[in-house]
Amino acid sequence: MCGIVGAIATRDVTGILLEGLRRLEYRGYDSAGMAVIAPDQTHVERVRRKGKVQELADAIVEENLQGIVGIAHTRWATHGAPSERNAHPHMSSEDVAVVHNGIIENYESLREELKSLGYVFISETDTEVVVHLIHFYLKSTDDLLVAVKQAVARLKGAFALAVISSNHPDMLIAARSGSPLIIGVGIGENFLASDQLALLQVTDQFMFLEEGDFAVLGLTGVSVSNMEGEPLERNVVRFAHHIDSADKGEYRHYMLKEIYEQPDVVASTLMGRLSNTQVLPQSLGSAAKDILDKVGAVHIVACGTSYHAGLVARYWIEDLVGVPCQVEVASEYRYRKVVVQPNTLFITISQSGETADTLAALRMAKEKGYLATLGICNVATSTLVRETDLVLLTQAGPEIGVASTKAFTTQLVALLLITIMLARPKGLSVQREQEIVEGLHALPDILRKVLLLDDIIMQTSEQFAHKHHSLFLGRGALYPVAMEGALKLKEISYIHAEAYPAGELKHGPLALVDADMPVITVAPNNELLDKLKSNIQEVRARGGVLYVFADINSAVNEDESTRVITLEPVDNILEPIVYTLPLQLLSYHVAVMKGTDVDQPRNLAKSVTVE
Repeated sequence: MCGIVGAIATRDVTGILLEGLRRLEYRGYDSAGMAVIAPDQTHVERVRRKGKVQELADAIVEENLQGIVGIAHTRWATHGAPSERNAHPHMSSEDVAVVHNGIIENYESLREELKSLGYVFISETDTEVVVHLIHFYLKSTDDLLVAVKQAVARLKGAFALAVISSNHPDMLIAARSGSPLIIGVGIGENFLASDQLALLQVTDQFMFLEEGDFAVLGLTGVSVSNMEGEPLERNVVRFAHHIDSADKGEYRHYMLKEIYEQPDVVASTLMGRLSNTQVLPQSLGSAAKDILDKVGAVHIVACGTSYHAGLVARYWIEDLVGVPCQVEVASEYRYRKVVVQPNTLFITISQSGETADTLAALRMAKEKGYLATLGICNVATSTLVRETDLVLLTQAGPEIGVASTKAFTTQLVALLLITIMLARPKGLSVQREQEIVEGLHALPDILRKVLLLDDIIMQTSEQFAHKHHSLFLGRGALYPVAMEGALKLKEISYIHAEAYPAGELKHGPLALVDADMPVITVAPNNELLDKLKSNIQEVRARGGVLYVFADINSAVNEDESTRVITLEPVDNILEPIVYTLPLQLLSYHVAVMKGTDVDQPRNLAKSVTVE
């Protein structure tokens, strides 16, 4: 959620830190701050501001902040309201400064203990106990790393820390426990961040800290150790994505750019995983076949948009594979007693691979007797990828907009590939697999045709600008697509939106339908179309206003209360992917017309790395 950037160099690092924060703005935040060791190396200087990074940048210029060692942070409030005094970095005296991602669960008891020792707290945050603890332990040691380790030993929770001290101006300390941290390796300078994108301005060489790692960054190198002081080797890898991935280019918003990238990233996700007639079995590695042949059930756990992808996959898996598939939210799964059927494959889905609840569920699953774990992720170097038995990487590239678009569709593609791999040993016919593979080969071009509806959808969205509520309907595998459409609309336009299976209308939601409650429906030409048409008539009969995205052959007719936007026919199994795009465009254009912050909607963060 929050963003960390740190640097140590022989040049002024304030510009590097600021640019890093700008590149992390997509994660969501409410305040920003920076601390550097002053040029005279006698104290730490700090500037913080509530609001956007630009306000911090203006203040840094005004105060002429400079330093060759520094840390910076964008904060998303968890403890204490958004304010300058709650913004990071937090300091103890003028000697030590800390930035922190995550949550310290035992901060209240530590706070009382530190107060009894004479420490004065000026913020409402859990982070301030960390910096005072480090300051306290520095009184009895001249080793900053030792003091940080002593403080970390007292902490309970998930966190990533970056620490500087004016008494140790030649180093920057990092610690990881449950929240990601990445080191950028330079020549005569080194950097730290919670995301590679923050540092692509200065390096493409990265070292990924693992659970329990402590790192000391200096001008000439980086050393990594564990709590016991044992040295650890962490490989340096090169970041593969081009720096322009973080630029909007010709588009007004990142979200629109990412919607339009979907044909290309879907093609990238399929590349090397399909022959002309089948899904290539080596897509999951050489060990996969023996595991997949044994699968008797599937359990999918994820959060948010990834959860919706899992719900779609349940329809595919139970239809094509013929085994039970359970899907649930990670934050619920991790706090209940789970009964695991024999030979159950555990699938986790996360765009970032650092989602706290999903990772906790994965670690819990490893102790529950699952056949194996399989991760679907967009970040090859993420914790999820490192901790699962099998991995299928999507190729969405960096997704900057908080509201996920291309990550969702590439997750669906990945899940469909896995479904086919699971179905083959269970009797999927050669002919049916070939039909699906032909559809997947055609999918990027199909999506490009859907994007040609953009102008029509933009015109339609004008009718939503003053609405306060909406209802999304779908049937079968399109019901989770309706859920995803409702999520997108509420995320970025702040219009209250709910999704229901269309057959549930008579069981409550129909009471809400009137001329002020737009009803959005996806209507592909499948075996459930006639049932859906009956639901559409129920809405019409109550004076509802309908917006229907329908197959051109579905014979859903327009009238004064019904707007129909038609799509070309596709194989039924591809419908959830194809019908997602018009709902994304609708949400985008409604948000633009309402004047909301499309890429950084209020109260939300891109990567949810806390519980």
